[in-house]
Amino acid sequence: MAAAGEGTRSSRRPRQDPPRRPPRDGYGVYVYPNSFFRYEGEWKGGKKHGHGKLLFKDGSYYEGAFVDGEIMGEGRRHWAWSGDTFSGQFVLGEPQGRGVMEYKAGGCYEGEVSHGAREGHGFLVDQDGQVYQGSFHGNKRHGPGQMLFKNGDKYDGDWVRDQRQGHGVLRCADSSTYEGQWHSDVFSGLGSMAHCSGLTYSGLWINGHPAEQATKMVILGPEVMEVVQGCPFSVHVQLLQDQGEIAQGESGRVLQISAAVRYVQLPAYSEVSFFQVDRDSQETLIQTPFGFECIPYPVSSHEAGVLGPRATKGAAETAMPLPGGDQELDSDATHGQEDTLSDQLGSSLS
Repeated sequence: MAAAGEGTRSSRRPRQDPPRRPPRDGYGVYVYPNSFFRYEGEWKGGKKHGHGKLLFKDGSYYEGAFVDGEIMGEGRRHWAWSGDTFSGQFVLGEPQGRGVMEYKAGGCYEGEVSHGAREGHGFLVDQDGQVYQGSFHGNKRHGPGQMLFKNGDKYDGDWVRDQRQGHGVLRCADSSTYEGQWHSDVFSGLGSMAHCSGLTYSGLWINGHPAEQATKMVILGPEVMEVVQGCPFSVHVQLLQDQGEIAQGESGRVLQISAAVRYVQLPAYSEVSFFQVDRDSQETLIQTPFGFECIPYPVSSHEAGVLGPRATKGAAETAMPLPGGDQELDSDATHGQEDTLSDQLGSSLS
């Protein structure tokens, strides 16, 4: 029995414990006692030196160059807790120099880093696909840089701690453009806006809004204008602020002018017919706030010599000047664009 037992014990393979000391030179594997590290790679003088892979208990790892036992040179580091991976240059275990950071949440960064943070010049694509190229400091956009937003807007200018601040130019996807000062990511200071509608403003901005914005338009001149078909005429408009001051910095508002002839329905038995609309004309009557309806009358025509509602006197004359009396040219039926500049700029701020 004893001999059999001894034979059994002698047939067992001895357990291979990790070496108590790291290898001196060459290639080897070493598990550090009382720690969470496992290293497999090249050794020199009992230290990690050359190419190797360092594994951590949580699943993180580094694979790359080592110098005198330190992570130093080109390598790849993966952090299990965040899912991020950096490939590039390392100094004393930290990303330092240039490299590429791939984020688990989406997006990537390529450029200069210091102590593991974005620092210097780089190219960043975030998880929404927005692209920034420019300066970084403390892991944030800081200094001159260009940004392409997901809505198509483009910004080129100064940044302070991830916000547009200083001088910059915003070119919106709808062709609106702002150039001037920024603070805390909004227009602030002196700047000029050319809106896609044609509206322009140049002056002081406060918290994204014009400081001297026009709130109403006033048409200057006589209340009644004599307008002759085929002849040009002028309308003078003044932009005013709430207190009645003239808005100096704003221009380019669109003023739509409509003209019409007052519609009068005479009794069927009346022999008076100063103005009749051809039955062939299917013009839609315009409702006015003055208690009567009007027939549209073109202010201008694309075809020379074309008159606006065709008129007859009896059944003879086909071209005659605008009659007087009940047939009035409602030249006061003018209106301007009522949207304020702030309303139109709503889509320009990203």
